[in-house]
Amino acid sequence: MPRFPENSSRRKRLIRLSTALITTLAVLGGCTKDEVSPDPDAELRRDPLLRAGNYAETAPARFQVSLETSAGNVLIDVHRRWAPLGADRFYSLVRGGYYNDARIYRVVEGFMAQFGLNGNPYVNQVWKSEFLVDDPVIETNSRGRVAFAKGGRHTRTTEVFISYKDNTALDNEGFSPFGEVVEGMDVVDAFYAGYGDGPPRGDGPYQAMAAARGNDYLDTEFPYLTRITRASINEQN
Repeated sequence: MPRFPENSSRRKRLIRLSTALITTLAVLGGCTKDEVSPDPDAELRRDPLLRAGNYAETAPARFQVSLETSAGNVLIDVHRRWAPLGADRFYSLVRGGYYNDARIYRVVEGFMAQFGLNGNPYVNQVWKSEFLVDDPVIETNSRGRVAFAKGGRHTRTTEVFISYKDNTALDNEGFSPFGEVVEGMDVVDAFYAGYGDGPPRGDGPYQAMAAARGNDYLDTEFPYLTRITRASINEQN
């Protein structure tokens, strides 16, 4: 087939079209790259609790926390004077929604009920090293008192427990109550205890696994655990 020579104007037009096409493809390629590139702040926007430094408020001298649970409602009266650092941490976590949709995963009849692992394992990973210095023990761990759990000196983070009996022996171990249940102790008594304590003391929820897998583990393996639907602050004058 014979070829017809292109005139100069046609060549220039083809060059301009080619240049425009290349530019358009480059722009589109850039947009596609931006769309698929990972957003380092996306997970943080989904769950602000991943930035622990944002939760360091000073609590009021006295406030109340309402726990709405699958067993009923519980009201905790908090006195900052009893344990200032513990009260501040509890206040900040409740205000931040940390305990919403949490499971009361450790219930030992005649001893205490414990909660404070978040349903999101990534949040647990962040908070596991946010240690608090121990508060001096001012009030005793009597029935209904609320204190932070810990595994040694200055290891309090997010987990708290409610005493079922007068656990005065815990006073000498440095467990400092920051509040007490003033309404709904009958609800606390009704928290599901059928699984018993966790390893190595029993076959109940394994704390390390609950921290690592969150609610997926607890709901699959221990579906009858009492749930905290919502925790909220009621400030007192």
